[in-house]
Amino acid sequence: MNLFDAAALFAIMIMLAAIPSTSVALVVTRAATMNFANGAAVSMGIVLGDLVFAMLAILGLTALSEMMGTFFLVIKFAAGIYLIGFGISLIRNRAKTLVCAYSGAGSGICASFLAGFVVTLGDVKALFFYASLFPAFVEVSALTLPDISIILLITAVTVGGIKLVYAYTATKIMLMGKELAIENKARLISGSLMVGAGTYLITKN
Repeated sequence: MNLFDAAALFAIMIMLAAIPSTSVALVVTRAATMNFANGAAVSMGIVLGDLVFAMLAILGLTALSEMMGTFFLVIKFAAGIYLIGFGISLIRNRAKTLVCAYSGAGSGICASFLAGFVVTLGDVKALFFYASLFPAFVEVSALTLPDISIILLITAVTVGGIKLVYAYTATKIMLMGKELAIENKARLISGSLMVGAGTYLITKN
């Protein structure tokens, strides 16, 4: 894998990671309604999920996902149900302040990480995305260990970096919103967004 291919893959991954999606919605909501640490934890969970798919694509295990179709379907539904449940809890508890959310930050971080990981695994199409993307830049069958390391590093840096930017921005906006007394409205919007994202994840083909 030469420098040009690595740079091109990096640029494309940056653009794709920045596109609004279910994972972006989860990062933004978790960061805005709790804190940056939880948004960052979701981001790391998403990165881990993407790395799993990237490795499966690199190793040519696309067929494995077809054999485990039912397993991935269960993960997809679990992720959708989680998002819907989280959204409903935000809507129902929008009168609570962010101080309450911060009080459970310890256990919340673990939950946020797992949420990001599960939601990412729920989008099994990501596996096929990576399986079709990588061959455009590298000869997958001829990949060396350094090549694989570079690809995984690019995936982690681009996906994680963009999601952290979303988390940081959401946190800053929410702090401004708190000063302007619009926290409840933000929770209502975020909760509705989560319910919509979860419903979309469950119903999409």
